[in-house]
Amino acid sequence: MSIFTGAGVAIATPFHEDLSINYEEFGRLIDFVIDGGADAIIVCGTTGEASTLTHEEHLDAIRFCVERVNKRVPVIAGTGSNATDTAVYLSTEAEKYGVDGVLLVSPYYNKATQNGLYQHFKTIAEAIHVPALLYNVPSRTGCNIQPETVVRLCTDVPNIVGVKEASGDISQIAKLMALAGGKVDLYSGNDDQITPIMSLGGKGVISVLANVAPGKTHDICYKFLEGDAKESCRLQLEAFDLVKNLFSEVNPIPVKQALEFMGFKMGPLRLPLTTMEAEHAAKLKKSMEEYGIL
Repeated sequence: MSIFTGAGVAIATPFHEDLSINYEEFGRLIDFVIDGGADAIIVCGTTGEASTLTHEEHLDAIRFCVERVNKRVPVIAGTGSNATDTAVYLSTEAEKYGVDGVLLVSPYYNKATQNGLYQHFKTIAEAIHVPALLYNVPSRTGCNIQPETVVRLCTDVPNIVGVKEASGDISQIAKLMALAGGKVDLYSGNDDQITPIMSLGGKGVISVLANVAPGKTHDICYKFLEGDAKESCRLQLEAFDLVKNLFSEVNPIPVKQALEFMGFKMGPLRLPLTTMEAEHAAKLKKSMEEYGIL
């Protein structure tokens, strides 16, 4: 049984001016994406600026999200780390709060061999009972989880159920699914590749776009799942310009600016992230208007 099918929102974390988490606005954003058609929420991932949250903030945000969602959709917590012990700690704590699953990024900076990756993810998953998704994003981590390693983990460890694939390498993803034998739940980690990855057997997407367009992102997925690949493709291409502008600077800078345009009080970003450049912000706003969400 998959944790979710369709459009999961990699939700942004709003801050007050003093850089503390703005829970009132966080709750409003959670309600907005669920009411708009999101199929799951992924809290404290890249888009949620987890890398600059303290462990206490990280866990408080997860707890708040679970309580606010109140089982309306599945909640998946980003609990990965480059330190296996830290990932075990975050994952076991998140499980206590009632998350429906965890998302485990590959180790960054120190990286690992494929055997090291296997042992890392196996150790974390065996410390918890909820399902775990691997997160392959080598552009950020410098570490690529090879298809054979994903399949081995999904075969050997009962609660490792799939992968968020953000490598951008369609050939690698095709190889993964050719090897998977139905054992790997695949999710796109790139908003410009939802339909292509679903054509290879994907279950949906873990999406930045869905922060601002949850219903349209849901539709890209469900049109494909309902057998209307042509309409899914049309919706995918319709979102192309907006997606391009949502990644014109490093995520989550543009999406937080986009949410500001929509009336959310997202507050400042934590360094080393900085305010979006005016030229990029103007193009983002124009693409939002053309997409019909402003």
